[in-house]
Amino acid sequence: MAAETSQTLDRGLRALRVLAGTPSGLTITELAARLEVNRTVVYRLVSTLEQHALVRRDGRGRLHVGLGVLHLASAVQPVLRDLALPVLRRLAELVGCTAHLTVADGDEALALAVVEPSWTDFHVGYRVGARHPLGQGAAGKAILLGRETRPGMGEHSSAALHDRYVVTAGELQPGARGLAAPVRGVEGLEASVGIVTLGELDEAAIGPQVAAAAAEVAERLR
Repeated sequence: MAAETSQTLDRGLRALRVLAGTPSGLTITELAARLEVNRTVVYRLVSTLEQHALVRRDGRGRLHVGLGVLHLASAVQPVLRDLALPVLRRLAELVGCTAHLTVADGDEALALAVVEPSWTDFHVGYRVGARHPLGQGAAGKAILLGRETRPGMGEHSSAALHDRYVVTAGELQPGARGLAAPVRGVEGLEASVGIVTLGELDEAAIGPQVAAAAAEVAERLR
């Protein structure tokens, strides 16, 4: 027997999802059409969501996701870090490179968790909170690969794309090489697991290990 659900809550969550996917915003009428419900119902939903800062109206009266969503999202980040850190630690120790979990934050890639290997004489320092454009570096490009798009990957790009991971050289720091794989199949999350090194990169050996780590992180988050 199917579990009982709240129709009102379901509609409110669907409304947030629709607005999050519409950067230009929607009117009450447009949102009602998307949800296939009466305008009066949507008006009540929006009024409730506005009270919690989850929806806002712009100067033209169009509806957008509100800043309250940021507070909810920030609470999720420690959970992501805690779940990913054991996987990153094993990966860093296994391959002798700095390992990281990176998430999409708008048009930027944000380093959410970083683990450095304990046994190497030299390794790359990578700061938690570091940002760079999604179109630069292995971590960001792996997130784009997870979207199954390849923006900015012209014929002269230094990135080598594969079905499972991305390799880059010198895109964020001279001499640094990166390899990252997308975290796939976690609804609402765009992320990648990767490594960075200043030495030679044995892509054939490390690539599958990074892809496996990304798959393990995805499994932990489902």
